[in-house]
Amino acid sequence: MALSPDEVRKVAKLSRLDLSDADLAKMGDQLNRILEYVDALQEVNTDGVEPLAHPLPLQNVFRDDVPKPSLAPAEALANAPSRQGDYFGVPAVFDVDVESA
Repeated sequence: MALSPDEVRKVAKLSRLDLSDADLAKMGDQLNRILEYVDALQEVNTDGVEPLAHPLPLQNVFRDDVPKPSLAPAEALANAPSRQGDYFGVPAVFDVDVESA
């Protein structure tokens, strides 16, 4: 299935690409080669082949989610440039009037 120049132009427009006529011709050729390859893949017999999410035998590499004791606030904030009680002190992000909030 080959794409017509009008179809290539439509794909470029949908992709928000502003292409010259030479670029459209080049893109049309590339898209047609991709479609030819997909057509060739459609002819491969895949009967009895189990669908895969990944071609390699991967397994979950995450550790078990086991609760552990965390740092005490004094330890966590030991090198903090600014503290507000047991919290990190950070610059305000929003200009909010405290009374109206």
